[in-house]
Amino acid sequence: MRKLLMHACCAPCFVYIENDLKENGLKIDDETYEKVDFTACFYNPNIHPKVEYERRKKAFEKFCKLKNCKNVVIDEYDLDGFAKEVVNNVGPNKKYNIRCEYCYYMRLKKVFEYAKENNFDIVSTTLTISPYQNHEIIKKVGKDLEKEFGIEFIYCDYRVHFRDGQKMARDLSIYMQKYCGCMFSIDNGKWVY
Repeated sequence: MRKLLMHACCAPCFVYIENDLKENGLKIDDETYEKVDFTACFYNPNIHPKVEYERRKKAFEKFCKLKNCKNVVIDEYDLDGFAKEVVNNVGPNKKYNIRCEYCYYMRLKKVFEYAKENNFDIVSTTLTISPYQNHEIIKKVGKDLEKEFGIEFIYCDYRVHFRDGQKMARDLSIYMQKYCGCMFSIDNGKWVY
């Protein structure tokens, strides 16, 4: 059985996927599943503000404990580093066209590094349950990192289950955030607390 490291952007996005992984395995394509030994990995150092980062981390830990799910938290908070990278490397004629591309790359690269150091065979991400994420860029970033690290990236389109996952999270009283996470994604600069 292959080992999967599943990047978890947050607990609500992981709830449906965790259940699907346990019941069916990893969705390889539209019709095929593979049973895997999976571990969830929380790495999201650019969540803003720090109190929101802590809320999301605690919600992830609470859910994993509730479900007896193997997990790892790479507990690094680096809002300053993220902001500097976005300013210096995102925009027309720069390394990344949009900030989300850098965000996906930065987070998934760390997950791939952890996977390499700990002998995982596959990396995937819960980002793909959200209809608000750019799935084509997630696939591109994942495949680029697959080549760099020699670990397979499997893209699973879970968008059809987004609302199911949210309902499951609410039923479990899992904290539900109101925005993607970085300082740029807060609703028109309005705090959502």
